[in-house]
Amino acid sequence: MKKTATRLADGRELVYYDLRDDTVRDATDRRPLERTLTTSEIRRDPLLGDAVAVASHRQGRTYHPPADECPLCPSRGERLSEIPDSSYDVVVFENRFPSLAGDSGRCEVVCFTADHTASFADLSEEQARLVLDAWTDRTSELSPLPSVEQVFCFENRGQEIGVTLGHPHGQIYAYPFTTPRTALMLRSLAAHKEATGGENLFDAVLERELAGERVVLASEHWVAFVPYAAHWPYEVHLYPRRRVPDLLALDEAARAEFPAVYLELLRRFDRIFGPDEPPTPYIAAWHQAPFGGRTAESYGVERDDFALHLELFTIRRTSGKLKFLAGSESGMNVFINDVPPERAAERLREVATS
Repeated sequence: MKKTATRLADGRELVYYDLRDDTVRDATDRRPLERTLTTSEIRRDPLLGDAVAVASHRQGRTYHPPADECPLCPSRGERLSEIPDSSYDVVVFENRFPSLAGDSGRCEVVCFTADHTASFADLSEEQARLVLDAWTDRTSELSPLPSVEQVFCFENRGQEIGVTLGHPHGQIYAYPFTTPRTALMLRSLAAHKEATGGENLFDAVLERELAGERVVLASEHWVAFVPYAAHWPYEVHLYPRRRVPDLLALDEAARAEFPAVYLELLRRFDRIFGPDEPPTPYIAAWHQAPFGGRTAESYGVERDDFALHLELFTIRRTSGKLKFLAGSESGMNVFINDVPPERAAERLREVATS
């Protein structure tokens, strides 16, 4: 992997990740951009104790542009985009309309490929590995920043999810706090450790799932399963067999095997509802331990007790129907799942692509 960092016309950072070491990236951003003015502010809810990012400037972000005006395609001729070069393998840049900025963290866009019509599932294993390397590198670069406590790499795919740009891409949020979902995991981890005299909850969950009927696929270094209490109609958790707290700690064997496993999962997701259905909308979310030992220790665990894993889920519950977060989910945070996890796992095994 070759990494080349540059700056866009308004001062935002952009980084190319290339497969070839001899690739030259010297194109400049020719757009007459002024520096982006952001208004991101973190507010704490005094009753729930969680955080809300107020970012009114995002009302003006690009919204479903035609394909020939996509800001994530390469710049060609006089058609200028967020990427100054006329081609790229993988590119990461600071979001022009960030939810988090300055002392409130940072937001980045990850473009998986220059091909506007592709999806992550269409990538080669070599290209998917490059994306993994980019996620890992960005985690390494962002985690030491004084305003960052947790790094979250994720992909939203499909208009049903709320995606406003059709180009295959994901995002990275660098939060200035430990997110509520991660805090819940840390509390559960600590409670289980105390109740069992030191057993790791993530290890126990993985061991139970490996012995059960919800495993979707298992390889030498990775295991994918539908969790016992899945929140979403089709939800898969992907764990490395060797517990590590973050992407930085994955060994080379797990990195090398990840592309084939992940691409297989994504391709199965697109086959859940049959060949005549449009591509399955999904969210793919990497869960990493917060950075800074005090964060984990404040919950009564060590940072290495946390287990890196990816959660992949769709809001489509059956052909032509979506799972909406209505009264119970939105009002009380109690999910009601229409698809039994055992049946979801069975279906994901049935649609194997290899």
